[in-house]
Amino acid sequence: MNLHQFRFVQEAVRRNLNLTEAAKALHTSQPGVSKAIIELEDELGVEIFARHGKRLKRVTEPGQHVLKSIELIMREVGNLKRIGEQFSAQDSGTLSIATTHTQARYVLPLPVAKLRELYPKVSVSLHQGSPDQVARMVLDEVAEIGIATESLSDYPDIVTLPCYEWQHVLVLPVSHPLAKKERVNLEDIAAEPLVTYHPSFTGRTRIDAAFAQKKLQPRIALEAIDSDVIKTYVRLGLGVGIVAEMAVREDAGNNDDLAVRPLGQLFGQNVARVAFKRGAYLRNFVYRFAELLSDRLDRNLIAKAMSGHGHDYDL
Repeated sequence: MNLHQFRFVQEAVRRNLNLTEAAKALHTSQPGVSKAIIELEDELGVEIFARHGKRLKRVTEPGQHVLKSIELIMREVGNLKRIGEQFSAQDSGTLSIATTHTQARYVLPLPVAKLRELYPKVSVSLHQGSPDQVARMVLDEVAEIGIATESLSDYPDIVTLPCYEWQHVLVLPVSHPLAKKERVNLEDIAAEPLVTYHPSFTGRTRIDAAFAQKKLQPRIALEAIDSDVIKTYVRLGLGVGIVAEMAVREDAGNNDDLAVRPLGQLFGQNVARVAFKRGAYLRNFVYRFAELLSDRLDRNLIAKAMSGHGHDYDL
């Protein structure tokens, strides 16, 4: 058995058992992938995949165990490569970060700039997506570190640590009647057209839960994944907006035409978390970047979490 066979099996599963797509992704031929998988099955003495003719239909029960072992092996192969990179080039390489639009726009610029000052030979690759996509990129080793508010703690193969707390805020034109109120309530907001985040982004689940608990139905005028888009449509009079406080705090000079009211008393506090793939080898500048994100994070805490000591970490 060899690593090529392991990669072929992994890619076949990733591509929903489509060997043609797996072969394209691995820049090889479909017959070659099929032959390698069959040879591995013959050597192991079990069928990894159940077939209908030449088509793969599902992963067998022994195949599930084989896949778990392959995952461990390929993870350690990746770790070996990173160890080699770490000791051959201590202060250079690429830091791949998976994150949401809000984090990328308002939270990461300063830590990324500081990291570049400390490690001028390190380049940064930023991948943006939904929280679920962030988690998947960490699991698939597209990114070494993930940063998001929702979903990251839902994956057993991801280690997460709390980074910082934040709350939602209401944004509305300064001429809006609600701008005269220092504290707004859910009934006030429910009476207005609402511009806010898509359900899978930036703490939206807390917003929906708060309205549901009060048996209120918000009038959603527009959903977006970008805080700047929400503020733009609020300025155009489409409705009042709910955004993360970072979107107004870090961009204060451009929000003079908007009134801002905190909503933590209505929707509670949200926790942004950093994520690493369980068992991954982290290079020095990955640890340093995490420390730059929050003074709650340090190398020892991250290493302890990665080694499996403790189930979860809270603020």
